[in-house]
Amino acid sequence: MNIKSLLLGSAAALAAVSGAQAADAIVAAEPEPMEYVRVCDAFGTGYFYIPGTETCLKISGFIRVQGEFGRDEVNDRSDWGTLDKPRKDYVGGTSDWDMFSRAYIAFDSKSDTEYGTLTGFFAAEFNADNDTDEGDSFIDVDEAYIQLGGFKAGFFYSWWDKGLNGETDSIGENTEFNSIAYMYDGGTFQAGVAIDELEGTSTKPNGIGVEGIVSASVGGVSFDLLGGYDTEYEEGAIRALLSADAGPGTFQIAGIWASDPNAYWADSEWTVAASYRFNASEKLAITPGAQYWDALNNGAGGFDSSEEQWRVGVTADYKITDGLASRFAINYTDASNKPDAVSGFLRLQRDF
Repeated sequence: MNIKSLLLGSAAALAAVSGAQAADAIVAAEPEPMEYVRVCDAFGTGYFYIPGTETCLKISGFIRVQGEFGRDEVNDRSDWGTLDKPRKDYVGGTSDWDMFSRAYIAFDSKSDTEYGTLTGFFAAEFNADNDTDEGDSFIDVDEAYIQLGGFKAGFFYSWWDKGLNGETDSIGENTEFNSIAYMYDGGTFQAGVAIDELEGTSTKPNGIGVEGIVSASVGGVSFDLLGGYDTEYEEGAIRALLSADAGPGTFQIAGIWASDPNAYWADSEWTVAASYRFNASEKLAITPGAQYWDALNNGAGGFDSSEEQWRVGVTADYKITDGLASRFAINYTDASNKPDAVSGFLRLQRDF
């Protein structure tokens, strides 16, 4: 073997070793397996599995822009009880009109257990009026509760929050408490009981309230009978609500009687309200309504049989497109203890 052959062989061996080392240096690590978000259809639409768990989560909410109108005496939250969330749906205003915006977001978690469905629910409201005065904009915990089967504990809306279609009626005094409740659901028949903390609903401390409800539904007709007892004032109220499909819409009527002002009802000794939601088309619904109050609260802790009030109004709902809807409501109120008033609002809301 001559010198030339020896050099060529050595060079080839070095190249092979260098190539093997270079190849070993660029070998990539094996990628870790990824867990993609899975759709959960066990509890309805919109839920997904939290990665690594068997818990389903749904995130929902809305953005609302609303303008209200009415004389300044009526444009105070304490007097505006005609909305789906009485006492809370207005953020103030001292003029004949006011505008505010609201962002609402809710987190609903569910999972199956040997005791039934386990739910954890939280919702918050972010309200904005004009940010020029303290208190104009605020954040509010709307609901926060735990539910297992028929048992429910936390801060949530009571059965008194259920109202009629439209924005004319007011058939609930205080409708949200820290409570413990149980509801039996037999399909066409339901019955429930709740214990409420009444803190903040009166000047008396340590208030406890008891609610009871029975309801039934057959076909297009449903009926609720609800009672509430305020243990501090030792007074109570009873409410009946009937809803029935009629023609191209739904007719509803409700009545309340109270023994004396209490946490559940303090506006009057008795009242009756009715509405009819007329579905004019797939996008448009028109709901006229009326309510009458007899023996109004005289402000001194009792009912005055000489004072009464009635209200008539109409609400129009129009679905602009999927996820975007508008609502217009106007009411005329005639009370024996204050001037007549015209009030209402125009709302634009984007749901998600």
